[in-house]
Amino acid sequence: MPVLTVKFPSQEVRYELKIEKGLLNHVSHEVKNVFTGAKIAIVTDETVYALYAKSIIKDLEAADYKVQCIVLPPGEQTKTFDSLPHIYSALADFGLTRSDLIIALGGGVIGDITGFAASSYLRGISFVQIPTTLLAQVDSSVGGKVGVDLPEGKNLVGAFYHPLLVLIDPLVLETLTDSAFADGMAEVIKYGCIKDLNLFHRLTELSSRKEVMQHIDWIIETCCTIKQVIVQTDEKDLGERMILNFGHTLGHAIEAYYQYEKYTHGQGVAIGMVAISRIAESKQMTTDGTTDQLITLLQQHRLPIALEDLEDYPKLLPYIKKDKKNSGGSLSVIVLVDVGRATLHQTTLSFFDSLDTGGTA
Repeated sequence: MPVLTVKFPSQEVRYELKIEKGLLNHVSHEVKNVFTGAKIAIVTDETVYALYAKSIIKDLEAADYKVQCIVLPPGEQTKTFDSLPHIYSALADFGLTRSDLIIALGGGVIGDITGFAASSYLRGISFVQIPTTLLAQVDSSVGGKVGVDLPEGKNLVGAFYHPLLVLIDPLVLETLTDSAFADGMAEVIKYGCIKDLNLFHRLTELSSRKEVMQHIDWIIETCCTIKQVIVQTDEKDLGERMILNFGHTLGHAIEAYYQYEKYTHGQGVAIGMVAISRIAESKQMTTDGTTDQLITLLQQHRLPIALEDLEDYPKLLPYIKKDKKNSGGSLSVIVLVDVGRATLHQTTLSFFDSLDTGGTA
């Protein structure tokens, strides 16, 4: 099985990311390699609980662990401060100590809020990531970013807190809805755009979800390796790591403006990548024709390329102003030089003056 090791020598942080079909069948074996305590709290959502949590609990209990499962409602609306007291209380009632373990079993929402709870409960408890969506497997489970949303914007409160281990089983993707699978493909396409021309071209040759799944191990490993290399050189998101946010400045604004209901994260990122590229092309910062290539690939993988209501674009500006990458009146925007190469551009909110037409003016 592919095994990547994420290392931060300055902090003596090191953990493995394992990718293998069927990995969920022996979670206890993998956990025993990194954890010697007695109690494990699993945080998951209702959907994943019905599909996978029961068998994992049985496996862990057979290995003599005491297990408590905390089940949350699915969806981005769960990733708020309102959910944290319930999680903290459940951990306290279970008697979890710093020598115990938390497992995040689910997609990006569960991984983010569980990681934040782990970072803050008792000032830090070890946790393991078991991502169950494509988006979480290729992106959010790697790199140590955890947090929650505010009404004012996405991921505005959080921490850098790394897991003990990341376990990725590509077989769980078979149970995703087509919409959730496409959601993850937005992040996969992003990696091709910013860093890997070969990945981008390979994705253009895959015309269906079935074809993507035939290459899924390679796709996941490729994306995770890109992120691993980037985050190891810039853990705190102050330099090169920012290129991972291509499309996210607008994507997060879209999610927040629609109160995390109308567009998913992947859909917001897809729309954001297109709008940013159109603006950058119009300013001759991006090679002509790049946006058209991006649009073709996004549509091929069933992702939106623009807001349904074009008049909503200007309404995103207040949310862009609150973006984490906005500092001292300067906004860091990720633009493509061309497919496979991204750069960080320091600008102001005026960069988005043509956003009222999705960047086409």
